[in-house]
Formats: sequence, C-alpha cells, structure tokens
Amino acid sequence: MAIVEDGELVEVHFELPDRRPLVGNIYKGKVETVLPGLGAAFVEVGEKKPLFLAAHELHDGLLRAKGFEPSRGVPPIQKVLKPGESLIVQVRREGVGEKNPQATTKLSLPGRYWVFLPTEERVSVSRRIEDREEARRLRQIAHGLKLENTGLIARTAAFRASWEDLERDFKYLLGLWKNLQELAEKSAPPKLLYTPLDLVRTTVRDRFLEDVDSLIVDDEATYQEILDFLDYLHLSRLKGRVRLYQGTTPLFIRYGVEEELARVMDREIPLKGGGFITVDETEALTAIDVNTGSDVRHKNQQAAIFSTNLEAARLIPRILRLRKISGIIIVDFVDMANEKDREKVIEVLKEGLKKDRVPADFIEITKLGLVEITRKKEGESLSVLLSELEEI
Repeated sequence: MAIVEDGELVEVHFELPDRRPLVGNIYKGKVETVLPGLGAAFVEVGEKKPLFLAAHELHDGLLRAKGFEPSRGVPPIQKVLKPGESLIVQVRREGVGEKNPQATTKLSLPGRYWVFLPTEERVSVSRRIEDREEARRLRQIAHGLKLENTGLIARTAAFRASWEDLERDFKYLLGLWKNLQELAEKSAPPKLLYTPLDLVRTTVRDRFLEDVDSLIVDDEATYQEILDFLDYLHLSRLKGRVRLYQGTTPLFIRYGVEEELARVMDREIPLKGGGFITVDETEALTAIDVNTGSDVRHKNQQAAIFSTNLEAARLIPRILRLRKISGIIIVDFVDMANEKDREKVIEVLKEGLKKDRVPADFIEITKLGLVEITRKKEGESLSVLLSELEEI
C-alpha cells in the first residue's frame, strides 16, 4: 500500500498473509520470568519469542489490585508479578534485530473515530485536530461516553463527526472489549484474544479520510471488499472515490511508486537543485548529511547553501516516514552564516515533521551545529524489511 500526498510518495506499507505483524495483538499470556535487575518480565504468549514487559508498562488498575498506589511511583516489578501468573498483554512494538517484541498491559483498541483504552483513565484528542472548539467538543463527548476507569482518544477522523457516528463507534469498541474479556476468562494461557484488522481494512479505517481524493486498487476482489467495508463503517459516501485500476501497466509502476522508492532507498539521494543528502542507518542512530554538490543556480555560495539546506529540510521528514526510520536522527546541514537562514530551515523542518503520523520531534541544535530529531520506534526500518522480503 502506498500513500501519495501532493504528488509525492510519503509512505509504503506491506503485509505478507503468512507473516502478519504482531503489533496490536492482545494475548492472555503467562509470566515466564521476572528480572528485577532489568525492571522487566518476559511473558509467554505462544509466539516465537516471549514478550518483553517493562515495569512502566503495568497499568494503574493492576498496581492497585496488587496493593500499590500508582501515585507513589512504579514499585519493583518482582513485587507485582510472579512467574506462572496469567496476564493480559498487548504487543506495542515488533522485535528489532535480536530483541524480543515489547508488550504493555495498557491496552488500546482502535476504531474509526476513537481509540478505546480499557485499562487507562484519560481523555485526549489527536494532535492533528488543531481547532480548539472542535477539540473541546470531542473531549466533552468522550467524557459523556466513557466508563469509569477507562479512556478515549479522539482520532483525526473524529474531526466534525456527528454525535451518532461517534457513539456508534464507541459502542462497537466497548462490545469488542467485552467479548475479549469473556474469551480471556474461559481460556488458558497462552491464548491470542485479539488481532487487528488486515492492511487493507486498516488503511480504509485509518487513512481513507474526507481529504483523500481517491483510493486506487488493482484487484477486483479487494475492490469489492473495500466497498463492503465502507458500508459496514457507515461511510457509503466515500464509495465513489474508490477506483478499480484495470490497466496493463502494474499499478505501482503506472504511478511512479517503484521508481521513487528505488530513488529514496539509496544511500545518496539527489536534490533537485544539484545538491544531495546521504543517509546512513546504524543500530544506534541514523546520520543524515547535507551537501551542496553541483548547485550552480545561485551567484554566491551562501545562497546556494541556503537553497540546498531548505530543499533538504523539506525532503528529510518525507524520507523518515517513507523509510520508517526511527530512534535518534542526527542531521548535518551545510553551515549557514546567516541566523535568519538557519531559523527558516529549522522552521521548514519542523513543519514537515508535524505531518508525520508517527510522533517525530525536533529536539535541538547541538553545540557542534548538528540537528537532533527523535522519531518513535515502531519496528524495523523499511530497508531491513525489504531485505527480509528478498530472502523469502
């Protein structure tokens, strides 16, 4: 699945039917070992590796049930969990390299308009909803809908959604949680209790919003599945934007996805003005270096440097999204003498980072003049995933 914004490829996602991702899965697991020195436990859920559960991922209700007051901080994990006991956990991050997948007891169930938090008491609104009045409306509705000791997060799609649609989505998620609880009560661990929707339906639910011009699909069965799912979501008004592609040229080649993906996956990525950036991914961090290259459009060097840095600042957030780069990112822009030029470049970089659905933040400019960015880890980068595909 590829997402194109304003004519530019910004995200690519794929899923193998026999290798579904673990993130989002909810299990009734069994505590295998507790490691006081790490402040963590390993939970057996029936997958290839047990899940790594850090102490800060224990929800408040669990702590209170074990006699601890959350406001006093997280107690030693060995005082809360014992080997052999059952525990409901959710995978929050895929395993990276040799590391085990990470788990949490702070469960979340996503719908079209809400994310239901059955083990956390809080209400919040997507950071993409910047209208204060609308955010206030959604918070009020959330407080009216949610049950005690649970939480709701209003998703981007909730923006100006009707009360009826918001209530319907909440009731669906509440029913889903009750069914999950019933299954957990009658099942012995390890037991898979819940699996998120597949890539197609997740894309329709989460990304097919009112501002999307078209959803193009090249498989007739999938096309019909999407139309049926839109009816199920009470979104029949969007069916006219779904198009079945029947051309002889493969879909990703017809829309330039293959070509653009090949370009941005190289270590050296050219800029339109003649400069280029280099991207080096390591286990500890990702280093991005900006170079003016053969930029000869400007009469003086400072103008060329500013132009190259500005172009790089627009491209880098897109590269992070597209290549699924996460963790610490260090960017070495070409040195600029003009303070206003530096401010403009950083401003453009920050605006680009705001478009990212995965939390990505500008941190600071270090003493060496390097720009530090962090992006939430959600699994392997695209380069690692593609190399794994080639081995299959």
